[in-house]
Formats: sequence, structure tokens, C-alpha cells
Amino acid sequence: MEKAKIVLTKSLIGAKPKQKATAKSLGLTKVGDSTVQVNDAVLQGKLKVISHLVTVEAE
Repeated sequence: MEKAKIVLTKSLIGAKPKQKATAKSLGLTKVGDSTVQVNDAVLQGKLKVISHLVTVEAE
């Protein structure tokens, strides 16, 4: 399985509630937090919601 490293690069202060919930579901709470997830359709949908707040690196 291909994995992706996701890093929260922008603050969640002005984000909409749906975007905050998506970030929390990925385990991202503070700027600089990172997580490694399996790159599948579910993750792609989550990243579409918060794409402007994160950076994604292939692993």
C-alpha cells in the first residue's frame, strides 16, 4: 500500500467546522503536526476538504 505523509502547515483558527473536524480525524491539531496515512479514496476525500491547510508528501 502506498502511504502519504500529511503535515498541517496553516492554522485552523479561521477554518470552517467541517475542516477542523477533518483535520482532527487525521490527528492534526497544531501547526507542524504530521501523520502518515494509507493513500486511498477516503484519504483523498479528506485531503480535498483541507488541501489549502496541509502539504502532502509521498512515502
